[in-house]
Amino acid sequence: MQAPGGPKEDMSGGFKYGGWSASYGDEVLGKAMQEQMKPADLLLGRKTFEIFAGYWPKHANFWPGINDVTKYVLSRTKKKSDWQNSIFLKSLADIKKLKKSKGPDLKVWGSSNLIQTLLKNDLVDELRLKIYPLTLGKGKKLFDNGTIPAAFTLTESVVTPSGVIIVNYKRAGKVKTGTVGA
Repeated sequence: MQAPGGPKEDMSGGFKYGGWSASYGDEVLGKAMQEQMKPADLLLGRKTFEIFAGYWPKHANFWPGINDVTKYVLSRTKKKSDWQNSIFLKSLADIKKLKKSKGPDLKVWGSSNLIQTLLKNDLVDELRLKIYPLTLGKGKKLFDNGTIPAAFTLTESVVTPSGVIIVNYKRAGKVKTGTVGA
């Protein structure tokens, strides 16, 4: 999931495949991205926030509303930003409090460490995944050690002409086990 947008987006860990998603753009993927980029409050990790804050304020015509939505950022080191509507959270407890509040749903973009923390603590209600037909071998992972067992139900799926599988899943409780063929 590291650096899908460009070669210099996130080169941490010596990652050299930045921009890997660019060659898979097509009309179907573009339409799905427009739908996912409808204005919604965001929950971001610090690194993703810094990438976004360096880019989106000057390119908001590609993501209408990005500057207007609230950006919640989990960070132990960063406390403020010039990017409007940015609120900094210090801990998992702050995220749990936010999740219990009556505010709007939150979307998480990128933020691999944050997503892993959310998955470890059963704080994910929905997964919106794009699965690309390639392997990179290195880079940041979506599902890593510590993800709790959880079941999800498919709510939507489409395969683009370039082979990207776009799926949306809603949380469906605990993992059910059994015997195949029984």
